[in-house]
Amino acid sequence: MIKVALPNKGMLFDPTMELLKACGYKASKQRKSLSSVDNSNNIEFFFLRPSDIPMYVGRGIIDAGITGIDFNAESHSPAIKVLDLPFGASRHCAAVPNESSYKSLEELASLRIATSFPNIVIKHFDKNDMELVVLEGAVEISVNLGIADAVVDVVETGSTLKQAGLRILGEELFQSNAALFAHPDKIDDPDVRTIIRRIEGKLVAMSYMMIEYNAPVKLIDQAREITPGLESPTISSLHNPDWVAVKAMVEKDDANLIMDKLWDLGCKSILLSSIKTARI
Repeated sequence: MIKVALPNKGMLFDPTMELLKACGYKASKQRKSLSSVDNSNNIEFFFLRPSDIPMYVGRGIIDAGITGIDFNAESHSPAIKVLDLPFGASRHCAAVPNESSYKSLEELASLRIATSFPNIVIKHFDKNDMELVVLEGAVEISVNLGIADAVVDVVETGSTLKQAGLRILGEELFQSNAALFAHPDKIDDPDVRTIIRRIEGKLVAMSYMMIEYNAPVKLIDQAREITPGLESPTISSLHNPDWVAVKAMVEKDDANLIMDKLWDLGCKSILLSSIKTARI
């Protein structure tokens, strides 16, 4: 039975649970429980702080885990990122008081900087002797309290920084999102490979849709150009020899435009449906 770590709270918790449910896993967090066993899939899930997950996976205590790539970078964990996930997007940005005259990130290297991610800050500035104030949370209040001159914090909308009287300075220092990580020795474990394949299948399903339509035989070459599919479309004969049925996967963002093109070409009975999961 493999061990997989999941975020115990925060913005990564709900989308992680939804993803695993869609992939057929039974991970349930009771109020005071720290783990959940899914016997049918040979997995024990552990609910841990997102910042601690890289350490557990990196040391091989946990086989795989879902957390932010910023937490993995901050911990210098040897855990290997195997899949990026489409949630938990955030930026690490520097911010200074609105009334300050700072214009570039380089000016901050000699200031007191408050942050929860000191290693990411040090790596960005490539300076080991920076004066950092390391905090667990509420970084934005540190300037008003007089313990820092600037902050480097995780930013989603920037509203929290604005409320604290701070403005973002320069480009982001680091971009993050959720990802599936695995211990280097566990990547080829059959159960780890299974969870990777299931999540990959769900990610494909989230990006594509299935389109089905009837096309005149004389127009099939043009229709195939519109819907080439991932390899090639499925084409089936109909009772009417002048028509064929076509089925193909199309990118979700282009799906409605493709329907328009097929209709204008002369295709009929065009259907668009969601894909629950896929193996490509």
